[in-house]
Amino acid sequence: MEHRLVGHIEKALGWDGPGSVGATFARGRLADPELPARLLTPQGLLDLIKRRHLAHPQLRCYARGDETHPSTFLSTQVNRRGQAVSQADMAALGRILNEGGTVVLDRVDFFDPTLEVACRALGWWSGELTSANAYLAVGDTDGFSLHWDDHEVIAVQLSGEKSWEVRGPSRPAPMYRDAERNRTPSEEVLWKGTMRTGDVMHIPRGFWHTATRLGSGSEGHSLHVTFGFTRRTGVTWANFLSDAARADEAFRHDLAGTRGAAHQVLVEKLGALAAEYSPERYLDELRSSVPPARHVPYVAALGRPVGVAAVTEFAPSLFRSDGTVQVCGGGKRLTFHERAEPSLRALLSGHPVQLDHAPVDLVTLADLLITEGLCEPLTDVSSSGYTGLVTPVTFSKQPPTSA
Repeated sequence: MEHRLVGHIEKALGWDGPGSVGATFARGRLADPELPARLLTPQGLLDLIKRRHLAHPQLRCYARGDETHPSTFLSTQVNRRGQAVSQADMAALGRILNEGGTVVLDRVDFFDPTLEVACRALGWWSGELTSANAYLAVGDTDGFSLHWDDHEVIAVQLSGEKSWEVRGPSRPAPMYRDAERNRTPSEEVLWKGTMRTGDVMHIPRGFWHTATRLGSGSEGHSLHVTFGFTRRTGVTWANFLSDAARADEAFRHDLAGTRGAAHQVLVEKLGALAAEYSPERYLDELRSSVPPARHVPYVAALGRPVGVAAVTEFAPSLFRSDGTVQVCGGGKRLTFHERAEPSLRALLSGHPVQLDHAPVDLVTLADLLITEGLCEPLTDVSSSGYTGLVTPVTFSKQPPTSA
């Protein structure tokens, strides 16, 4: 999938592909001044919050550097059937912001089609699950204290400005669940300055950082989004091996009742399992086996969709073998005749495919891929997530054949 945001992030940070994710701190500026507002605006974020049933901690607020109690900005509405749902009190959110506060919405990509497509594109690009959080701060307000994240972060300033300080790590590659605590900030300041609209920054896992608007004046604001990459580690591979070992009866027996040779058998079996499921194989199978987080199903009674797009968390793989094409992705392994390869590559490219004037065989394949959950029908709302960011695949009207 060729997404406008991905290409501009690479150029801004001086990267040639995703290999630099997690490597070093980097900072740059998006060359396209229209891109930030295309992704999300402050009013757009508030509109998303208004229309959703949200709960803490997905929606959080901060004032004067401290987290605000959820009862301050969340209300419980009871419908006519007596069912209670939680949603934002928009008047309360307005007061928090107008008095110099911050509103945070985690997983904003779950609600917004533009950021949903952007996260999918970044996931296909990086090979790692990607999500987005949005941070809206108004006035002269403090931010989060100096901290580090257990995932890689690409921060994009979408509107206004915010001051940051980024330091190096104090423990190499720290983890959320780790062998040692990581509470002492590094003294190494890598960068201290202001992020303005269009600026982009990459903060590797474990790098200490803080962001604030203190001293920026009471009239301004800041909206930035962070794209978080949950990268797999040697520990996650070892956990996978532990789960895979359950299939072998030898690993399910008690250790206390065995000695010597039986323990050596376990050592040898574990070594064989690690050799069979190398880190490379583990990553490949993980990416092909993860099902889409969600998708619109195929319902024949609703008629043929006007368009379709792939919704797998990672790019599906296509392999040719003995006159067939195998598709691996989204937890599925499907086999097609080799004649289907051009249509499959279009439908699984990540680009929206308009089915008007499309060949009959491609439309039939689209129906099948929707049924299997690798693609979904496009609606006006979901299509908007691609507009101007990902080039659609279209087909010209076929000329009539002569008798």
